[in-house]
Amino acid sequence: MVGIVVVSHSQKIAEGAVELAKQMAADAHIAAAGGMEDGSIGTDVAKILAGIEAVDQGDGVVILVDLGSAVMSSEMAIEMREGGSQVQIVDAPIVEGTIFSSVEASIGSSFEEVVEVLAGAKAYKKF
Repeated sequence: MVGIVVVSHSQKIAEGAVELAKQMAADAHIAAAGGMEDGSIGTDVAKILAGIEAVDQGDGVVILVDLGSAVMSSEMAIEMREGGSQVQIVDAPIVEGTIFSSVEASIGSSFEEVVEVLAGAKAYKKF
C-alpha cells in the first residue's frame, strides 16, 4: 500500500488531516509530521524522515506539504534516506489531498494512480 506523510508547520494541522482521512480510510498508512519536536511551529526533518519510514511498505510514499519550507525539509528528509521505495512530494491541498490519497491508497491503487488522484485534488471544486 502507498504510504502518505502529511507535513505541516503545525502539529495540530498535520494530526487533524490524518484524523479526518482515517475516518474515510481506516487502513491507510498515514503519518503526521507536523511542527517541531518541542511542539512549536516549524518543520522537523527528523519527524518527516520518521514518518516516511513508518509508512513505507514498499509501494512508494507521497508527501503532502503546507508551505515552502515544508518542501525544503521534506527534500532533505528524502535525501537522508538509505534505501526504501520511491518518495515524492506532491503539490496538492493538504486536507483534500490527504483524504483523496488515503482512500485511493487503501483500495490498493498504484503509486502512479495515487499521484494522479492528487493532481485531481488540486483542481477539486467545492461548489
